[in-house]
Amino acid sequence: MLKIFLVEDEMIMREGIKNNIDWEKENFSFVGDAADGELAYPLIIQKKPDILITDIKMPFMDGLELSRLVKAELPDIKIIILSGYDEFDYAKEAIDIGIAEYLLKPVTSAKLIETLHRVGNMILEQREKNAVKGGADAEMMFFRKLVSGSMSVSLLLKEGRELGIELAASEYNLLLLQLFLGTDVDESHNRIEKIRQGFLQLKETCPNVEIADRGREEFWFLLKGTQEHPLSVLEQDITAVLQKLVQDENETQYFGVLGKRTERLGDLSVCYEEANRRFAHRFLKERNRIYHADESAGPAIDLGSLNLSQTDRKALEQFLSTGLKGDAESFIDEYFDKAGGKNIQSILFRQYVVMDIYIITINFSQKMGYKKQELAALYGDEQEFMKVFTSVEDTKAYLKKLLETAIDLREKALPGKYDTVIKQAQEYIEEHYNQYDISLNTVAASVNLSPNHFSAIFSQELGETFIEYLTRVRMERAKELLRTTSKKSTEIAYEVGYKDAHYFGSLFKKTQNCTPKEYRAH
Repeated sequence: MLKIFLVEDEMIMREGIKNNIDWEKENFSFVGDAADGELAYPLIIQKKPDILITDIKMPFMDGLELSRLVKAELPDIKIIILSGYDEFDYAKEAIDIGIAEYLLKPVTSAKLIETLHRVGNMILEQREKNAVKGGADAEMMFFRKLVSGSMSVSLLLKEGRELGIELAASEYNLLLLQLFLGTDVDESHNRIEKIRQGFLQLKETCPNVEIADRGREEFWFLLKGTQEHPLSVLEQDITAVLQKLVQDENETQYFGVLGKRTERLGDLSVCYEEANRRFAHRFLKERNRIYHADESAGPAIDLGSLNLSQTDRKALEQFLSTGLKGDAESFIDEYFDKAGGKNIQSILFRQYVVMDIYIITINFSQKMGYKKQELAALYGDEQEFMKVFTSVEDTKAYLKKLLETAIDLREKALPGKYDTVIKQAQEYIEEHYNQYDISLNTVAASVNLSPNHFSAIFSQELGETFIEYLTRVRMERAKELLRTTSKKSTEIAYEVGYKDAHYFGSLFKKTQNCTPKEYRAH
């Protein structure tokens, strides 16, 4: 049940709301009430209700100030404001704080119940979204355990059931899938979301398929064959779904590899290893196909017909742009095979391929902002080339290191997706931290993001919540004023953005492990 807390200074109204609603029948739990904000605050922090109902005008601490304090400690709480007609000017301020609902007095029980259910549904929907994201992460971690061979079958079965994944089947297989969505970022986002929905529908209609989203437009499928749904049918069904999704989305391509079927759950690690070797070739092979792990790589090319086409070079550039270090070795093997595999014993052939890859990699890294001189030191020069050509193993080892180094440089050079947003938010906070009405909503609005989205990326990028960051900025300024001025704590509280000096003192002690007076004395 969602927990409700009520703050109302009018005793008749407070008792009426508390006693005239059958809370349990409405699927709520009434956890407490208070006559003003000052009395309510510590109780709210202790009981952590999901919904706070509060009047605006109250003695000692009004509803808006209480809401601001509570939101700082419990950012996910939903607040319903009760207000008289003459207090409607407070509505804008309430919106800035992030109030969920604003009700005019007098409020009937029916109206309040309707509002509570609406707000309650908002909370449950958000929790469901969070659970889906958390579930997706848990599924991906479970898939890694499944293919690593590091867990016993009994533990895999147990953990699978805990995640709602039934692993019992007569045979198993894995499908590794990479999507290629084109160059338009906005369109790519729309395409991947539609494809994800298509995969979810497949999962709903076919319980014998489990899907994990690995990121970078890569998906892993676990296929569980039974007498009613043999693997041969499942594989055909998935191929048909992929073909349909690609037909519906322009510029979208895919590359998939099916492993070797196995009757033992414990052998999925071997199935994965074989499929992944072939999967590393996804930047070089023909797309919009499902390959098999044991499928032949095709005939080698004679030296006389050696020709690295523009297509092959684009495959290398794409690998440098989006590939993973762990795939570098397999990529090099496939690149040599495609260019003329059986000729690898020829030093001339190896020189040709190495120089081609070297030049493309240097150009790619220069586009990322690196200078040619520092790249030569990292990637090697002509003298090092003479050493790597002496054997096939040395040549491949050098190229593997070359691509891995280029990928490392790529990861360092790419700015964070939200660097600009975070920097703008930090600048806004630095300029407005001393305003008591600064909030998650106002900062989010300053960078043109919704409060929920901004809150998520702020925590993700900085490793602390918005409130924690704002509090830290305010505390640093407060400490500076304590060290360099003789101002009273009350004045400093107002100067750093707190209307309530008592709350400032309490928060200072909580974050700095001493009172303002003690800090100044030292």
